[in-house]
Amino acid sequence: MLILKHLPVCILFLFSAHLAGAQTAATITGTVTDTTGMPIADVNVFIASSMAGTTTNNDGNYTLRGIPLGTLRLVVSRTGYEPSHVDLFLREARVYIQDFQITEKIYELGSVTVTSNNRRWQRQLERFTEIFIGVSPNAQQTVITNPEVLDFSGRGGEFRAQANEPLVIENRGLGYKLTYFLEEFVTEPNSWRWDGEPLFEPLNPSSPEEAAQWSARRDSAFYGSFRHFLLAVLNDQVDEQGFKIYSKPGSNQRMIDPRGGAAARQENRFPLKASEIIRPGENDDERILDFKGYIDIVYTHELESQAYLQLQRRGRSRPRYQTSTIRLDRGPTVVDLKGDPLDPYGVTFYGGYFGYERTADAMPKEFRPWNQVDNF
Repeated sequence: MLILKHLPVCILFLFSAHLAGAQTAATITGTVTDTTGMPIADVNVFIASSMAGTTTNNDGNYTLRGIPLGTLRLVVSRTGYEPSHVDLFLREARVYIQDFQITEKIYELGSVTVTSNNRRWQRQLERFTEIFIGVSPNAQQTVITNPEVLDFSGRGGEFRAQANEPLVIENRGLGYKLTYFLEEFVTEPNSWRWDGEPLFEPLNPSSPEEAAQWSARRDSAFYGSFRHFLLAVLNDQVDEQGFKIYSKPGSNQRMIDPRGGAAARQENRFPLKASEIIRPGENDDERILDFKGYIDIVYTHELESQAYLQLQRRGRSRPRYQTSTIRLDRGPTVVDLKGDPLDPYGVTFYGGYFGYERTADAMPKEFRPWNQVDNF
């Protein structure tokens, strides 16, 4: 889910560092049926924002193996049915049974006939793409390959999009194909929001040179991300990994701009230690992220990109360290030792670099740079 008020607000969550061995991996299995109890075939069953997914067989059965322990969101989706999900905390390396019953969905599509000459629809598609995919360098190499499944509507400053099938997104910047199950997309004059879950699949590079480019860009997408930050906090490596943490009183919240810019007030900003925002949980395999108000996260190993600077309301010629502001709108949130929150939407990001990087800069949760595997 992504919610933006006066600036993109990203709500993100994390996954495992790498696939664990059998001693730390679980199996999830179950059956998907309709409201009459009849099994449904060809239902997509996957772990949100990961590369782990499958489909049900003719008996409605599915099995996902080799799933690392910890928290995850298990999603089921099929065209013609309402999607469903469940948030799980896998604490033991065993078989988990998770059945689903899903209901039929009625799509209320508009009367627009999509053709290459439909200028209004094309303009709406361009607007949707800019907001949803983003405007970063990776976004320039990302395309929705089946835009015809999108239908747009709205009036009075409201703009809505819905998809009657999953969006297929090809990201040649990072080398991934995304199957995105879009549930909601709404923009209003002062806010944007969308909800949905992606399933990642690596693309095949056309050459060794392209493979090397993808590897470098994936590393860049990871470094400085919220996933990178939270893993640094959990492993007490905030300084080593290049992060600085600052508290911000609620009255000094950033002034926000819908295009991704933020005019930050630096006064009354106080440095924090990792130990001041994380504490032990009720179990040995969990921690609690807990802080009041807003905090700034500054990544000192990388400057803002020129593309980011061009989006600022008051353009700056000199880049600064990448900075974002986050808040716990739902209060303290439980995370496992891999950095996965029990509530995937428990951490809200207000603006800055995390709002600028959108779907085109998203990475599967399994990913870690090769030199970080031992650290995390």
